[in-house]
Amino acid sequence: MKNIRRRDFLRSTGFLTAGLLASRMPVIAGPFAPNAWGSRQMPFGKMLDPEWVQSLYQRGTVTTYLKTKNELQYIGMPVGGINCGTVYLGGDGRLWLWDIFNKNQEGIEPKVVQWDHDVQDNGKKVRSRDGACYIQPSKNIRPLEQGFAIKIKYQGATIIKRFHQDDWDEVKFEATYPMAAIQYIDNNLPLEIKLTAFSPFIPLDEDNSNIPVTIQSFEIKNTGAAVIEIEIAGWLENAVNKFSATASGGGKRINTVISKADHVSVFSMFKPTDKTKYSDAGDTGSMCLSFIGKNATGISSFSLPVAAASFGSKTASEAAVDADGKLIAGIVSSQKLLPGQSTKKEFAISWHFPNVGARINVPDARTGHYYLNKFSDALAVAAYVAGRFEYLTTQTQLWNDTWYNNSTLPHWFLERTFLNISALATTTSHRFKTGRSWAWEGVGACEGNCTHVWQYAQAIGRIFPGIERDNRQRVDLEISLQEDGGIWFRGEYDKRPAIDGQAGRVLGCLREHQMSVDSTFLKSNWVNIKKATQFIINADKNGDGMTDTPMENTLDAVWDGEIAWIVGLCIAAVKAGGIMAEEIGDVAFAARCKDYAVKGVKNMDDLLFNGEYYIHRPDAVKGRAGIGSYNTCHIDQVLGQSWAWQVGLGRINDKEKTMSALKALWKYNFMQDVGPFEQQHSGWRPYALPGESGMVMNTNPKNEPRPYGESATWQLGYFYECMSGFEHQVCSHLMAEGMADEALVLTRAVHDRYHAFKRNPFNEIECSDHYGRAMASYGTFITASGFEYHGPNGFIRFAPKWGKESFKVPFTTAQGWGTYSQTKAGGKQDHLFELKYGLLQVQKISLEKMDDQKVNNILVTMSDKKIPADFIQTGTTILVTLPQAINVKTNESLMISI
Repeated sequence: MKNIRRRDFLRSTGFLTAGLLASRMPVIAGPFAPNAWGSRQMPFGKMLDPEWVQSLYQRGTVTTYLKTKNELQYIGMPVGGINCGTVYLGGDGRLWLWDIFNKNQEGIEPKVVQWDHDVQDNGKKVRSRDGACYIQPSKNIRPLEQGFAIKIKYQGATIIKRFHQDDWDEVKFEATYPMAAIQYIDNNLPLEIKLTAFSPFIPLDEDNSNIPVTIQSFEIKNTGAAVIEIEIAGWLENAVNKFSATASGGGKRINTVISKADHVSVFSMFKPTDKTKYSDAGDTGSMCLSFIGKNATGISSFSLPVAAASFGSKTASEAAVDADGKLIAGIVSSQKLLPGQSTKKEFAISWHFPNVGARINVPDARTGHYYLNKFSDALAVAAYVAGRFEYLTTQTQLWNDTWYNNSTLPHWFLERTFLNISALATTTSHRFKTGRSWAWEGVGACEGNCTHVWQYAQAIGRIFPGIERDNRQRVDLEISLQEDGGIWFRGEYDKRPAIDGQAGRVLGCLREHQMSVDSTFLKSNWVNIKKATQFIINADKNGDGMTDTPMENTLDAVWDGEIAWIVGLCIAAVKAGGIMAEEIGDVAFAARCKDYAVKGVKNMDDLLFNGEYYIHRPDAVKGRAGIGSYNTCHIDQVLGQSWAWQVGLGRINDKEKTMSALKALWKYNFMQDVGPFEQQHSGWRPYALPGESGMVMNTNPKNEPRPYGESATWQLGYFYECMSGFEHQVCSHLMAEGMADEALVLTRAVHDRYHAFKRNPFNEIECSDHYGRAMASYGTFITASGFEYHGPNGFIRFAPKWGKESFKVPFTTAQGWGTYSQTKAGGKQDHLFELKYGLLQVQKISLEKMDDQKVNNILVTMSDKKIPADFIQTGTTILVTLPQAINVKTNESLMISI
């Protein structure tokens, strides 16, 4: 584990002052322009430039990072399949990190950074779980040899260039997960060169998104007037048992060239002298370098450093070295390019390492990785990818285009709200051969699908709903469910419930039901969902609808009293339980849930609202003896209402009080520069630094001397931090309530904290890297679209929060995904659903009238065929009902004209 002084690191990277960063990046705070907000004053005098704020709404272009601006060194976009380990795509297109060998280490780079402040109870030391990669971003971790190069014959000269930033005048990286595009520019060469790198990623198709492979597709165009000859070489070290095998242990590294009709591959394995010696090792398995197509030559032993001779290597179809030797596989493909001609050279790197590793200590883990169900080794992965290359590539490209290019939302906003799902393609997330999903909170830290963390993550349930349904059914409602209805909050690892995680999992059950084709999930699991909901009701000891049983929560402590953010979350969960009870026909339980929610809302609004925001009322006996948020302004205070907007529960708390609470968060907790606040407090982990903007967890508007209770505990540091998952949750709620300016400013604050000049844009850090809670960011996309969906009821709704007269967004449903758009011209408005993949089964469509006029008639057509429909207008809401459910299939469209 590395031990590095922070100040030495900052000095060496030019990272020492906020002023340097400000000179390279937009400053969120200015220039200041008080009282110039335009249509409305930004609340509470946040003196943000109104022109800058309005710019956040602009469509813009894809975020592109440049070599010439020193923006490439920290980029690490996950480009392996989900649940297949971590392979990073670097800013210049090189692959790095290679965390595919089942180490399950804490953090992408285990290290301790010496810090200037005390961090929780760990002294002046920052571990991976404390934000080591935030203050000292990882880079250039290359445990094996791998790369690509091009040989160019032009005007009588032979030029060899690696795909490495040092060899090009400019390199441009377009940050669009799951497919990144990288351009290589040499001002003296008439070539356009673009690398598209990705692993198959197809929403709703978790199996074809769970392939241990990364694809590198080079597109080269001759823009000159003369013929140019090119050769592209790719190489990959045989790293099988690289870390476990020793010379004394014996064995051979073997590379074998294999040529098929649709791919040329070099298959890498290790053959031990004793077959049982490394059978349990995490790096036991196989690797494969492949070219998709036939026009290539496999090289069993490729020579490095890359030179002209490397491209013409003549080796046997098989090469072998001893265990401690280095053996490099290579593939070369050549072509003559006429003036104006283009070509594609497509490579794939696959891996297959079955053993999950001992740190994940659950029985399912011993069965190995989920991909073992489909693939026997890395060569089988390569063959599968080659045989289905067009489908896997076009469907991934289709989603990438649907998300980024077929939308009116800002590019930067689409990037930030989506890219956190890339955590699934890191060692944060695992899926075992049994089908069970399992996750750390962040890479290698805090085990067991922690309910009070992962309940914030909204992305998986919308993109891969099958995974979340299985998680609810297999883990929360089976492995972790106890007789009293409590759900262990870390599965087998911690056999206690966490009250916020419990409530979040009941709400998740409603979301998973809504993202289903029919009611099978609900019917199959209702008995246990009901039991879990009843547990929440029982946690209200005095029957006032406000849970008051002390239990663990996401701030890693047991709090006493009636806590607004927990009370509200439990009310939302019980209301969700009541909705499901109504659908299942359990009338008595639906009534019980309704009674709880009604009482709870009234008492929460009456007793836990201090006139400005919601609070934590101390236990009548214990008072403030223990830790709590008490009269402070807490980031999650209206979390229940926030969750309600994600699953169509409607308004729970009083609107005026909810808005007041959100405005208080903006007034007290959002800071254009967190530095002065951080200097006044200690114990915080560095997830935002001086000169950066963010929303801190808690503030003390009443200036109380002991705002968080009488006990001095290590958890106090949490209250002074900016944790992006919580911030994203607030963003989604701000957006839902119409506070779009504030939602965009806060989302942008997070986006700018993770600008590539400063750190990896794809790694939002909390308790270690690629933190699960950060997937709350997708919730802001949901509320910006005003999206609601209920598959079993055939219901879908859109109510955009801005740009309503010309609006377009992607959407996902239980069986299909596509694009929704709406436009207005004069007195007519058109609403169009275009299916790109699968099908959309729908019978009820809820839309918003864009003016205050009464609707006289509607016209519904599917692929130009008129469909009869009724409608009801309630205020600006229009509910269109079809006589029966219809299926809108791939490449079909449904139009509603009002």
